[in-house]
Amino acid sequence: MLLPLVERQLDPRYLSLVDREKIRDLSATGASIRFIAQTMLRAPSTISRELRRNGTDTGTYEPYAAHRAAAERRPRPKDIKLVEGSRLREYVQKKLQIRWSPEQICHSLIKEYPDHQEMRVSPETVYQALYLQSRGGLKKEVQAALRTGRTRRKPQNTGQARRNRFADPMIMIADRPPEIDDRAVPGHWEGDLITGMLNQSAIGTLVERTTRYVMLVHLPDNHTAEAVRDGLVAAIATLPEHLRGSLTWDQGSEMATHRSFTTATDMPVYFCDPASPWQRGSNENTNGLLRQYFPKSTDLSTYGLEDLEHVAQELNGRPRKTLMWDTPAERIRDLLIPA
Repeated sequence: MLLPLVERQLDPRYLSLVDREKIRDLSATGASIRFIAQTMLRAPSTISRELRRNGTDTGTYEPYAAHRAAAERRPRPKDIKLVEGSRLREYVQKKLQIRWSPEQICHSLIKEYPDHQEMRVSPETVYQALYLQSRGGLKKEVQAALRTGRTRRKPQNTGQARRNRFADPMIMIADRPPEIDDRAVPGHWEGDLITGMLNQSAIGTLVERTTRYVMLVHLPDNHTAEAVRDGLVAAIATLPEHLRGSLTWDQGSEMATHRSFTTATDMPVYFCDPASPWQRGSNENTNGLLRQYFPKSTDLSTYGLEDLEHVAQELNGRPRKTLMWDTPAERIRDLLIPA
């Protein structure tokens, strides 16, 4: 038989009715709060708070009344934030459909509606609405907007970095100047390839370290070292000279012609250590975002230049936490427009 709510022991952290009877008995003897706490193996603050919150108006302490008061305060129902038809729900759905993360949505609401407290939602509320499909949950179609595509939360795994070496001497990342490491000077890029099914097709990715601005390199035919070099040289040629600082890459075979790339662009290439993808953290993060558009199981050669430009535009239009919720497009624009 189930006990009434007021008598049920929820967890050892909470005071039970028996605990409250002990408090009453010890208090009646004139014992101090610290003595009561020591006797019951509780923190003095727990006893002090219990007497303050659940004592009677006359200053006495009645265990049954105290237990009942605590039980009545326990349920804390909250209004559903993402209710059907609300302006907040519509805003969240719209941003999820263009692949914004819950955290980006949360901070964008603050910027767009600074004086409207009803237009606030925490990232966790959005995640719960998507994952749990509980009351007020968003439509299941929108769940597909999550970048992982998962229906349950799982820890993420990282793959191994390439280990190939080259005939031409490499400049290792340990020799990269400090102004590149601390992102103080714009114009320094991180790069990599994302590959399709069976590694038969690829797209080149470039991320500017200061602004997180993304450029995608079209490789429709193959991703040999020569094809990658030519694609990178063409992409870099579209940049103003002050944004052509350096390139950081892993030791993949596609960079075997790094010396001729440097000759063509006047940009040194710094190579990461083996199995150290975090040394190109911005690029690794971007590649993860791109997988929502370009899954590993697809043939990437079917995507045209316009498709790549559209995806890059979407990524560059997302507010970023690391940019104080500015977008990469806004940050790169400030660098392109003369002061």
